[in-house]
Amino acid sequence: MTRRPQSLTTLIAYLKKLPGIGERTAERLAFWLLKAPEDDVVGLAGAIAHIKEAIRFCPECGGLTEEVPCAFCSDPKRDASVVCVVEAPDDLYAIERTGVFNGHYHVLQGVIAPLDGIGPEDLHIGPLEERCRSGRVREVILATSPTTEGEATALYLARRLEPLGVGVTRIARGVPMGGDIQYADKMTLGKAIEGRTALRKTKEDREGARDVGER
Repeated sequence: MTRRPQSLTTLIAYLKKLPGIGERTAERLAFWLLKAPEDDVVGLAGAIAHIKEAIRFCPECGGLTEEVPCAFCSDPKRDASVVCVVEAPDDLYAIERTGVFNGHYHVLQGVIAPLDGIGPEDLHIGPLEERCRSGRVREVILATSPTTEGEATALYLARRLEPLGVGVTRIARGVPMGGDIQYADKMTLGKAIEGRTALRKTKEDREGARDVGER
């Protein structure tokens, strides 16, 4: 049996710990690193070590940052009265890439998952309540994933936040843009029907808005 050098075996073992990386992919990455320029390999190793030293959680929102507070919390152009609650930092960046949200964020660092031993006390909920009690927040958008755990977490947060005098909303769920109705599963389609919005205001809504404008 042909044996690999121990250092190569060790590298492959660590690469396999990365999400979505199996034995074959880990081997390809390891051999790529062996053939790559030394500067690239040293730079990659340095970058990995640096993020463990430099990245921390923002004490305000729980997002990732190198400075305190983070760039989102310290930006005076963002609307601090609207807070979008997400499960993890990568969810924050996914929403930010849409370019449609200009408020502040709050990262829970997980969801309530009793089977995994994760309860409300394990999440970043206390600081969120403090932000709501400050009087600066008028709306909290619950943007947890539409999973069983995400839905349970959203319902739990809604019950805890509503008595604090802030509006609590939930992100819409339904058929994705470009998707076909016939291929949507029944749960997704059901949520789309429940979360429907009006394309045109009703006659009563238009008359009410006109009356307010005339006053």
